[in-house]
Amino acid sequence: MGTIVVASDAPSVRGAVAAALGEPGTEIVEVHSGPEVAPAVDEHEPDLVVVDMQMGNMGAMAVCMDLRLEASYGNLPAVPVLVLLDRRADVFLARRFGAEGWLVKPLDSLRLRKASAALSEGGTYHDRTFQPVSSSLAPDPPLAPGAPAGGVAPADADTGAPSVGA
Repeated sequence: MGTIVVASDAPSVRGAVAAALGEPGTEIVEVHSGPEVAPAVDEHEPDLVVVDMQMGNMGAMAVCMDLRLEASYGNLPAVPVLVLLDRRADVFLARRFGAEGWLVKPLDSLRLRKASAALSEGGTYHDRTFQPVSSSLAPDPPLAPGAPAGGVAPADADTGAPSVGA
């Protein structure tokens, strides 16, 4: 990938993203605050912007909106934005302000690389890692007629194998 702008006021977050996405041929440009993102995009014309949700007085929501407005005026190139969310409940915000992708912290290299690849190819990446598992709350399927309670057939007295049909 060409150039990636990483915006976070936390050195650990910038470092994790740089470690996961930094490879030969990739330039990582680190900025420490939201107001620094647009000038970095203007100067470096990145392939991707990675923004931490909570940063000082201009977090991911404001950064994303700023980049979209400036691109619509022709002042900046359009660039995909990957937002690093602090909690699953913030997904609706990422959707609302038009981020192409989001990840829920804690970060890991595999998800960062998958998201980066998807966005660099013009796609989207919506992290589903921390979604509640709804299938465990679903009721059990109805039993077939004549099936024993619990869905397990009693063992055949002669062979020890489960009985088939009864």
